[in-house]
Amino acid sequence: EVLTEFPDLEDPKTGRPLMERTVLIANTSNMPVAAREASVYTGITIAEYFRDMGYDVSLMADSTSRWAEAMREISSRLEEMPGEEGYPAYLGTRLASFYERAGRAVVLGSEGREGSVTAIGAVSPPGGDISEPVSQNTLRVTKVFWGLDANLAYQRHFPAINWLQSYSLYADKLDEYWNTKFDNEWSALRIEAMSLLEEEANLQEVVRLVGVEALSKEERMVLATTKSIREDFLHQNAFHEVDTYASMNKQFKMLRSIVQFHHLAMEALRKGAPLKALFDLHVRVELARMRYLDEDNIGKIDEFEEQMKREINEVTPVGGESDAA
Repeated sequence: EVLTEFPDLEDPKTGRPLMERTVLIANTSNMPVAAREASVYTGITIAEYFRDMGYDVSLMADSTSRWAEAMREISSRLEEMPGEEGYPAYLGTRLASFYERAGRAVVLGSEGREGSVTAIGAVSPPGGDISEPVSQNTLRVTKVFWGLDANLAYQRHFPAINWLQSYSLYADKLDEYWNTKFDNEWSALRIEAMSLLEEEANLQEVVRLVGVEALSKEERMVLATTKSIREDFLHQNAFHEVDTYASMNKQFKMLRSIVQFHHLAMEALRKGAPLKALFDLHVRVELARMRYLDEDNIGKIDEFEEQMKREINEVTPVGGESDAA
């Protein structure tokens, strides 16, 4: 399927066939086991070749689990001492030697020439159990994990990456860069959004047991905010010409608007604003449409934030006092 469909794909930026800058290495199920093991090394070597020419290369290995199974079969035939679940004892070393060939480098040749290889390995454990050896050894080596969730895929939520299971150990190191390049609120927004999503997971347990009516107004607002984060920010349509890509500046403005709405709405609730009136605000529709704004019009997001303040003020009782007061 990949071999037949990829030649028909076009690069959306250049309009040229995608195969002009793609190398495919395919192993069919009836090929020798040794070929399956060698294909991963062949791929990373070709990636290094283009890296040394000064290119930024992305390598997708699908899947490293099949590669590990090939190693297990070869190890068994060589009568080597088996490790956990029959995998060879050197499984972790082989995985590390593959992933550690990725990275940015100043290459030989022209002065100042740089290239990079980004290695993305798909791990497909049996039954989705990430406690098996391939997954665990991969997690020990890599610093980024995207956990794909079948339930999200069934809900047509793409990319189907589970935000609670996934993580990046580079986040703290990059916070200073994002705070300097875009806004010093960046890291705080990211942390708050993740905190809200974690709170939503706990509230959903209560909703499943006793229903949403058992929640307080503030908790129901948390569910509304996290729904906006999931559907308007995390969800992307790869087939939409605008939504398929969003610059970091646009992402920052979108997330800031959603979190700001949450802050203003929570304050309005404390002052006695009706929950239904906040849910019915027209600006919530505008927030949902932010993802379809092209890069030339992302300044409109700032206008939405002003509109948001006006509409929330209109439904907030005059002279209302917060519960904290």
